[in-house]
Amino acid sequence: MPNGKILVVGGAGYIGSHTNLALAQRGYDTIVFDNLVYGHADFVQWGNLIEGDLADESSIDAVFENNEIDAVIHFAAYAFVGESVEDPEKYYTNNVANTLKLLKSMIQHNVKTIVFSSTCATYGPPDYTPIDEAHKQSPINPYGQTKLMVETIMKDFSHAYGLQYAPLRYFNAAGADPESRIGENHDPETHLIPLVLDAALDPEKTIKIFGTDYDTPDGTCIRDYIHVLDLADAHIRVIDYLKQGGESTPFNLGYGSGYSVREVIDAARKVTGRDIHVIETDRREGDPSRLVGNAAKAKEILGWNPEHSEITTILEHAWAWHQKLKG
Repeated sequence: MPNGKILVVGGAGYIGSHTNLALAQRGYDTIVFDNLVYGHADFVQWGNLIEGDLADESSIDAVFENNEIDAVIHFAAYAFVGESVEDPEKYYTNNVANTLKLLKSMIQHNVKTIVFSSTCATYGPPDYTPIDEAHKQSPINPYGQTKLMVETIMKDFSHAYGLQYAPLRYFNAAGADPESRIGENHDPETHLIPLVLDAALDPEKTIKIFGTDYDTPDGTCIRDYIHVLDLADAHIRVIDYLKQGGESTPFNLGYGSGYSVREVIDAARKVTGRDIHVIETDRREGDPSRLVGNAAKAKEILGWNPEHSEITTILEHAWAWHQKLKG
């Protein structure tokens, strides 16, 4: 028998589609609700896709009215930091106001369990690393601010309406389904690993290193790259935890160690067997030298045990997908 019906909002996107796959593999029935602005209909190969937008309250109400939903996993958001600075109204409307509509509909239909796709961007520049959940939250851009606002709203809804919720604060999602059925496909692409693989695939392309004088062993920024399959696994563990009466609380998702930009590029050269042309340039404003997560809480409470933490594994899966996507 299926474990229950999960509504995956934004489930046609990168992390959402991999979580939808993992849910299906573990016997969950899923409905994916996505407006397909950034999602891909062909990524929804499991469960049912309903094309709709949270801005339209009637469309999300209809999902709850027509289905017995047990819990919600909420991925739908705009997530380009630079764009959020240039057009904050777009981000506050989509990420905050539309989430309020989702939560309102959930409460009206007595669906009280939600896992929220948050971000390490809610912390802002780190006071210490690895960052744990007790680190102060002080985002430096509207994108991070919208995620923090939703966390606050969910806390208030928990007190007022009995909402069970867990924000998952990811570090750098990477990798792809090992069978290359789905993977990373953003437009525009801003993430390091697909950009590095673009440069591996096309000798005319280069990869920029923004800053080589950071306080790190090789002078380039260090980031905590987490395989999308390990992220997906954590979401399902949180659903189970909340359904068993677990306390509403945030969880960091990271590996607790990181790789520098140079290390990622060097590993990509080995995995792809290709030369990758690099241009060294100035630092970008707001880039901390080291951004690494402490996920001890997720390991202890959820029994989360990441299986794909090696950068070579992440790159091998991403490379296989990238060749299929661009081939």
